[in-house]
Amino acid sequence: MQLEQPTQAQAQAQEAGWSGTIPSAVDARVLGLVVVVGGLAASVNVPYGGLSMALVAFVVLVGGGAVVHLLGERKLRRITDGLVERWVAAGGRIDDVTRSSDGMRTEWTVHTPDGEITVGGVALVPVAQLFVEWQGVGDTMAASEAEENIDALAESLYAEIFEIGSAPQRS
Repeated sequence: MQLEQPTQAQAQAQEAGWSGTIPSAVDARVLGLVVVVGGLAASVNVPYGGLSMALVAFVVLVGGGAVVHLLGERKLRRITDGLVERWVAAGGRIDDVTRSSDGMRTEWTVHTPDGEITVGGVALVPVAQLFVEWQGVGDTMAASEAEENIDALAESLYAEIFEIGSAPQRS
């Protein structure tokens, strides 16, 4: 039986302290908002379709909202994983990746020796937005656009964060 050999990127990540996985970020606040909005929307059906119609509407709205959030979270997590994987392969040092939160955004904090990089966005599939923030400067784009151009995005962010960010500052 042959054991799998870790890739070079995984070996570098393990040396740096990062496990090589991005933590899940299913957000209870977003799911709570889905339940509240589903309840309000379903309550409109009580006078017109009765309690049974309101219950069906509630189940459909909450189920649909939960699926939309889960798909959005998976998309953002794939993008974050792709960025971090490409940064490690290019020689960037990643200490750890943790889940963080800010408002209703789903986000991860990438810990590096040069500072923290926040990657995340709005985790609702049809309107999913990706943002990347480093040293107080952020950029936002459609998550589907980021996923299509992940190589170019990772390369440009690597140049900005790891190459320029680690250059000595002039006084």
